[in-house]
Amino acid sequence: MKVLVVFGTRPEAIKMAPIVKEMQKRTDFEPVIAVTGQHREMLDQVLEIFQIQPDYDLNIFKAGQSLTYITTGALEGLEGIIKKERPDCLLIQGDTTTVFSGALAAFYQEVKVGHVEAGLRSHNLYSPYPEEANRRLVSVLSHWHFTPTEKNRDNLLREGVDPKRIYLTGNTVIDALKYTVQKDYQFEESLLNGLDYENKKVILLTTHRRENIGQPMKNIFSAIRRIVDENPQVEVVFPRHKNPKVRELSDPYFQNHDRIHCTEPLDYLPFTNLMSRVHFVVTDSGGIQEEAPALGKPVLVVRRETERPEGVEAGTARLVGTEEESLYQACQELLTQPQAYEAMAKAVNPYGDGHAAKKICDALVGEK
Repeated sequence: MKVLVVFGTRPEAIKMAPIVKEMQKRTDFEPVIAVTGQHREMLDQVLEIFQIQPDYDLNIFKAGQSLTYITTGALEGLEGIIKKERPDCLLIQGDTTTVFSGALAAFYQEVKVGHVEAGLRSHNLYSPYPEEANRRLVSVLSHWHFTPTEKNRDNLLREGVDPKRIYLTGNTVIDALKYTVQKDYQFEESLLNGLDYENKKVILLTTHRRENIGQPMKNIFSAIRRIVDENPQVEVVFPRHKNPKVRELSDPYFQNHDRIHCTEPLDYLPFTNLMSRVHFVVTDSGGIQEEAPALGKPVLVVRRETERPEGVEAGTARLVGTEEESLYQACQELLTQPQAYEAMAKAVNPYGDGHAAKKICDALVGEK
């Protein structure tokens, strides 16, 4: 089965890498890898970690790129690849503009689409933006729907998707952790090697979403600053997104604080190993809501809604919103109430058993 595997950003690459590795070791697949380069540097880091060499690289990234530019560039580039390769299937993951463009390009060429991580819904078309719209549109164009959880499956059934086309697989991000987290891992950045993860309570903070830029992000940074000032045992690591607005907003709260460590964005390998060592995570990321529970780390989600409610329902994550006081109180609880911390840290991860890639490949060849 010739499968054109398409991705364009770091999160997509992380979640597609286990599928690519599974296909490469089997004789019933001929994988062809195409990257759009919607992200550039961060994407290349993941390709290197998993030793994946793309067959095609559209390299569309440019500074200040618009959603229209990404869509049209990926659509035109992928059309040419599909016409040349004539794959049996185009496989995409998630909800980026690359994913939507890939599904549309395949539809125009009458090639079946397999959608990894299908069925996620926040039920707010503009949050996250544009991801919620992308994933809804891709569901209309897909032949195979690979859902991480039962709730994702139920979302698709409510939208009228044929149940025979839906496969419950778990999330491939759990598969990916098997390749990366190492007990004896040494960070290139000496700061991260020097932190006392055993005796200090290190908090990992990430925030980058468009909808949080502005007052919500100020609230997040203010709450974190209060937590550090009031708890001498706490240190914070904040790998700062390259978006200059994020850096501008964080500087007044974090600059020159000896227990708040602002770093450059981390590669996937050091990031997952850092996450495995910290006390808990504060994030507005989607993927981290899945990864951290697999490592036994509580997650405080600084968003108003999440398309990953399974973690909240299982108790591994808590949706705290973006108000300063709500985040402050949630952090204080995890820092001062061991029972509350243990309840989150030991909750069962709802995102799978680490064998999603095999289940996806089996489904593809079983129903070609």
